[in-house]
Amino acid sequence: SRSKIDDIVNFMVTGPLDVNTEVVVGCPSIYLDYSRKALPPTIGVAAQNCYKVASGAFTGEISPAMIKDVGVEWVILGHSERRNVFGENDQLVAEKVGHALAEGLKVIACVGELLEERESGKTEEVVFRQTKAIADKVSDWSKVVIA
Repeated sequence: SRSKIDDIVNFMVTGPLDVNTEVVVGCPSIYLDYSRKALPPTIGVAAQNCYKVASGAFTGEISPAMIKDVGVEWVILGHSERRNVFGENDQLVAEKVGHALAEGLKVIACVGELLEERESGKTEEVVFRQTKAIADKVSDWSKVVIA
């Protein structure tokens, strides 16, 4: 809600924030414009998702162009909920990363294993596979953070 965002903004503005740390706040797409206008320009804003193409019949999806149009520079891609609830696979996440970067966004690319994968000793295998798919789409790592 806007009131929750206002609470976060107040916390971020009163700080103290380390000047040597880049801070980015992720928010639902409906609040991107509101958040960008409310937060100081020294604090980044990230969309929580975007699609892999610029336009088309993709009801409910947002494009990097839409994100940039409201002054937002970041997008979070591959979050565990997107992978596990919405079924996004490594290839789709990689395509989204590639398109977002090509369109000028900075990307927070998420990787991580399920509890069952961790308990069965597959953490390194899963994280490597997910990171490799993303890495194949990245030419400038200065615009990518792995989470």
